[in-house]
Amino acid sequence: MGTPHWLKSQFICLLIICYVFLVSGLIVNLLQLCTLPLWLVSKQLARRVNIRLCYCISSQMVATLEWWSGTECTLYTDPKTYPLYGKENAIVVLNHTFEIDFLCGWTFCERFGVLGSSKVMAKKQLSYVPVIGWMWYFLEIVFCKRKWEEDRRTVAQSLQNLHDYPENYWFLLYCEGTRFTPKKHQISMQVAESKGLPKLKYHLLPRTKGFWVTVQNLRGAAAAVYDSTLNFRNNEVPSLLGILNGKKYHADLYVRRIPLELVPEGEAECAAWLHKLYQEKDSFQEQYAQTGRFPGPVTNPPRRPWALINWLFWLCLLLYPLGLLLAQLITSGSVLTMLASVALCAIASLGVRWMIGQTEIERSSSYGNKESPLHNN
Repeated sequence: MGTPHWLKSQFICLLIICYVFLVSGLIVNLLQLCTLPLWLVSKQLARRVNIRLCYCISSQMVATLEWWSGTECTLYTDPKTYPLYGKENAIVVLNHTFEIDFLCGWTFCERFGVLGSSKVMAKKQLSYVPVIGWMWYFLEIVFCKRKWEEDRRTVAQSLQNLHDYPENYWFLLYCEGTRFTPKKHQISMQVAESKGLPKLKYHLLPRTKGFWVTVQNLRGAAAAVYDSTLNFRNNEVPSLLGILNGKKYHADLYVRRIPLELVPEGEAECAAWLHKLYQEKDSFQEQYAQTGRFPGPVTNPPRRPWALINWLFWLCLLLYPLGLLLAQLITSGSVLTMLASVALCAIASLGVRWMIGQTEIERSSSYGNKESPLHNN
């Protein structure tokens, strides 16, 4: 193990990264609150400002993946459609298998310049969480309660609001609804058998209603569906903790562009189309398992420097006052002050570990662990 890797794996580095992310995130959240009057004056200007403020937060996580851990990303795609990426609005359908698949999705957005404006469909509870949740609120993220009758109208309205969005965006969609686990897969395939649907080996059954509502309400705004399938070389199972500890991975992402007009408009026809799409995604994963690669030509989209520059800016801005504070604590000689500082660091470390734990597969949502919700496709 080299010295740089040893240094990256030290807990103090993890604590510094999380400190900068949390403090800078709260500062950005405060700045976003200050944009509230701007929405009354110019909605489009307020949106553009919030796109850049959100980029200040999300790009830090991308920087840890690309620059801190050095993780590589190889893209398999059609060279004819490659020039369109980042130049149009799109619905990106991702598989939901790994702890950092959301981060790889963000990296995909960053490589093509749409990270600040990228959207997801998230649980309503996340809108109350500082930093990420508040950032998403101002970014007009689509929040849902996972109760179809309640969500149908609110989700449709949120998507309709994106028709006049001032900059290109990608709407990242995990149609499986929850992260893949063996237990959820077993239940999902029981549902597939009961419905007469072909069984999947590497995916859960897609939840078709959310996809259909998304497609129907983004027609005329989004140009295509980007079917995206992610895997990692050498059968590695990456984790957010591994990324923060500087561990390097190699991600392979297969993307194919499907014009939105090829997706059927009827709900039943759209559902059948999505099930067929996931059967094809399963075949791509099977090919990857057998050959170590996806079909199609390979390209390596270049890393953009802006995520790193933003990250370094916040590091310099926030570590300087922290260093002054620590120096004052050390020179003060007060036992009480020193004990309070140690206790604060201990609480911070527990908080960091809790946040990282929320991304771990064994700590993932219980959504999909019962058979009945999966029938709501």
